[in-house]
Amino acid sequence: MAQLEPLMERNFLEYASYVVLDRAIPEIRDGLKPVQRRLLQTLFQMNDGRFHKVANVIGDTMKLHPHGEAAIADALVVLANKEYFIERQGNFGNPLTGHRAAAPRYIECRLTPLALETLFHKHTTEMVPSYDGRREEPVFLRAKLPVLLMLGPEGIAVGMATKILPHNLPELLKAQIALLEGKETRVYPDFASGGLMDVTEYDDGRGKVVLRAKIEKKDDKTIVIRELPYSVTTESLINSIDATAQKGQVKVASVSDFTTSKVEIEINLPRGTYAKDVIPQLYAYTDCEVSISSNVVAVHDGKPREMTITQVLAAQTDRLLENLRAEIQWDLDQWNDKLHWLTLEQIFVEHRVYQRIEKAKTDKAVRKNVWDGMHEHVKLFVRDMVEDDIDRLLRIPIRRISQYDIDKNRKDVKDAEAAIKTCKRKLRQMKKTAIEYLQDIIQRYGKVFPRRTKITTFQVVDKRKVARKDIRMSYDPKSGFFGTKVRGTRFEFTASEFDRILAISKDGSYRVMGAVDKILLPGRVLHCSKFDTEKGATFTIVYRDKKKLVWVKKFKILQFIKDKEYSLVPEGAKIEMLAEGDKPGSVHLEFVPAARQRVTELEVDLNEFAIKGTTARGNRLAPKPVAKVTRVKG
Repeated sequence: MAQLEPLMERNFLEYASYVVLDRAIPEIRDGLKPVQRRLLQTLFQMNDGRFHKVANVIGDTMKLHPHGEAAIADALVVLANKEYFIERQGNFGNPLTGHRAAAPRYIECRLTPLALETLFHKHTTEMVPSYDGRREEPVFLRAKLPVLLMLGPEGIAVGMATKILPHNLPELLKAQIALLEGKETRVYPDFASGGLMDVTEYDDGRGKVVLRAKIEKKDDKTIVIRELPYSVTTESLINSIDATAQKGQVKVASVSDFTTSKVEIEINLPRGTYAKDVIPQLYAYTDCEVSISSNVVAVHDGKPREMTITQVLAAQTDRLLENLRAEIQWDLDQWNDKLHWLTLEQIFVEHRVYQRIEKAKTDKAVRKNVWDGMHEHVKLFVRDMVEDDIDRLLRIPIRRISQYDIDKNRKDVKDAEAAIKTCKRKLRQMKKTAIEYLQDIIQRYGKVFPRRTKITTFQVVDKRKVARKDIRMSYDPKSGFFGTKVRGTRFEFTASEFDRILAISKDGSYRVMGAVDKILLPGRVLHCSKFDTEKGATFTIVYRDKKKLVWVKKFKILQFIKDKEYSLVPEGAKIEMLAEGDKPGSVHLEFVPAARQRVTELEVDLNEFAIKGTTARGNRLAPKPVAKVTRVKG
């Protein structure tokens, strides 16, 4: 056992680390989980401008991702429905209704122009061998967008979870510009389903948001739901409305779903019910209002870290600067290489160095003449010439000595020099370069991704105020059932779901309950009415024990546990009289006839007895058995 424990501990830690870093938690550098990164990389490698069957994309992605086609298919559909990076063709499901996508063999996809422009740069992307060593995959993509906050990923790992809410792309880019300019900024979630949002408790990603459906009053008898809260589908919303209607919390006549590409749920109301009263009830009792908590966890510097939205945005802005710098430096190197060659070619042609090889009789002599001739103009070199440059010069076509090609070469040199100058300027002013880049993205893509969720503040719906107060309750003495679904003849009254109801039976049992649908009460019920939980209620009972002795108990019910059954009298006793209030009046007792009995009856004033606890035995009214107990009126 002692040898097994360290082995299990090491294996568990390796497994936990694998789940965190390689499956569930996104990487802050490109904002992607491994399956998303491998999927996008595969689409990039497959990109030819045309759509690809999703089944083919999944098959190719499996060469990099060893966890099965189901995980890849689900990730692809989720990414495609975000609309940022994958363009869809076919049925990719409907996030509004919850309908699933068609089978992968029927649908097609390709990368969007935004993805091609902002996620990839093959020359600066660090690659590592794939899981089987046959291919290479990126350590992270060269993403120049705050992808983590755009997509809003969720994931559950060992001992941790992440839930990042999606944000609006143009707003994120404007916030990055503000950070680069040294200004404070705040961004808030935005959801494709629209709706209304209260961000009072968002706390920079460490709190929650409250979301509401967009509800319109078509007329007094018709309500239309146009937009949904995030994570709610039309099906789940209608189910929640049906459930509350069955409980009697909301009155509806019918619910019709006309949703297609836009949400349209029509609710018709019954007679006596009006839209202005029902709309607050929908927010209070159904999924028309939901609360979603945010928990921002991402892999940063190789470890999972809990962060704020501002910290994530700052980290991804740093990544933007780093990626732009790497790409511009690569461009600069390419322009320097091109200028180096253009300059050598210009010297070779315009200074007629090629004439020096006309009389050379050996390869060595040819190369030496070229080398010597070129080095006579060493001051014009961009960098030192190498042997490979000689081979390239010797392969120049003869037409390059034409004036046309000479003029073209001169123009190319000027263009290269201008490009190099631009690259150096951008590298010197990286913040300005990044701002210009972000502004360009906003100008071209900002209108494509408008804000869909309206930010506002909500007044908390007081369920007690909007609750129905006309829930009919009654008791059927024949069956012994009580509740909203009972058609009884006694104790008929109306209540709300927040009212508490007290029922006392002849066997001395009592309970405090809510507005129940249907419940079987023991024995014959003597009292059943709404109960004031703050003031309580005072009662007086006269009961007969097993020996037919009669007792009186005045008590007050104040403290209780809802739906728990209590007893007021000893086992086997029965209540003969029940009176509510402090002044129960008097009772007339008729004793059981006996030999030489002088006193046959007695009247007792119950008002004189003190209030006791519900568990007290009470006071005995007479020392001998009582045949009949009668309450004296007045």
